[in-house]
Amino acid sequence: MRVVSVVGARPQFIKAASVCRALRERHEEILVHSGQHYDYGMSDVFFEQLGIPAPDYNLAVGSGGHGRQTGEMLGLLEDLLIERKPDVVLVYGDTNTTLAAGLAAAKLGIPVAHVEAGLRSFNRSMPEEINRVLVDHISALLLCPTTAGVDNLRAEGITEGVSLVGDVMLDTARFFGESVDAAPVLGRYGVEPDGYFFATVHRAGNSDDPEKLSAIVDAFRTLDRPVVWAIHPRTRKNLQTSGLDAVVEASDSIIAIEPVPYIDTVALLRSASALLTDSGGMQKEAYFFGVPCVTLRDETEWVETVELGWNTLAGADTDRIVAAATTRVRPDARPSVYGDGHAAEAIVEVLERFHGGT
Repeated sequence: MRVVSVVGARPQFIKAASVCRALRERHEEILVHSGQHYDYGMSDVFFEQLGIPAPDYNLAVGSGGHGRQTGEMLGLLEDLLIERKPDVVLVYGDTNTTLAAGLAAAKLGIPVAHVEAGLRSFNRSMPEEINRVLVDHISALLLCPTTAGVDNLRAEGITEGVSLVGDVMLDTARFFGESVDAAPVLGRYGVEPDGYFFATVHRAGNSDDPEKLSAIVDAFRTLDRPVVWAIHPRTRKNLQTSGLDAVVEASDSIIAIEPVPYIDTVALLRSASALLTDSGGMQKEAYFFGVPCVTLRDETEWVETVELGWNTLAGADTDRIVAAATTRVRPDARPSVYGDGHAAEAIVEVLERFHGGT
């Protein structure tokens, strides 16, 4: 079986790490990097640390508006798929890369397999929500991480090709997470275990809105312990444009750092008092490692983390963020709602059954 896998952003690299490993044991995989995340700190270092094979193709699309970026990828991927003639195209998550690859394959009559199918924030103002909904409706195989994903698809009339496989990010977290030595990383930033918050902010709804970004910065400045903030390039640019970069630099409680590789991220996350983020993937990673999460959004795709008490939705509201972070709790129970850490093998089995075991 020949599979073209398409990735382009940090969360997809983490997901692909386990799937590539399982898929290549028995099948041919052609790995395509769209170039949506293209600098070393957001791309190359993840391939190195996670042992992901070097991409067979790098489309190098770079940044740009949603329509332009998606359109450019769509044309390039169509040419590539015509040339390589895969049996299936494997896509991950909810990015522009995912939408472009899904559309290119579907229009050529090539089956699409969607890893992380069925997620819904029910917020259509999020570009990611549009991407994931559209890809689900053109996919032949819908590989769901949770029962909520299966339920969401059923509510939209999608029942064929749906499989509950678990979450591939848990596979990667278990493979790498337990061996991480946090001490050198914490020492680099001058923080102690359970003595700081770890933060990431990258969603357009927050980073592109000066008022929301200012409210988040104000919350970080007033928390009861330091905030190690790994600042996404898009967010850094908007901090500079709005003049908030000077506020961040002047704050004694914000430790602003560049985006860090996966292993460093795990080290900072596992030792933090809580995670402050608008990332979907990192909400799950916090749950995997038993770290309370404060989500800087008003909704989440990962409803299980909220229902089980590990995640609090605070939006981009200073008071709500501070209240949630300072009253954080670690519930006694952390059920295995994201599978058993073998989602990659389950995905390969689904692909093989679909293709007839070849």
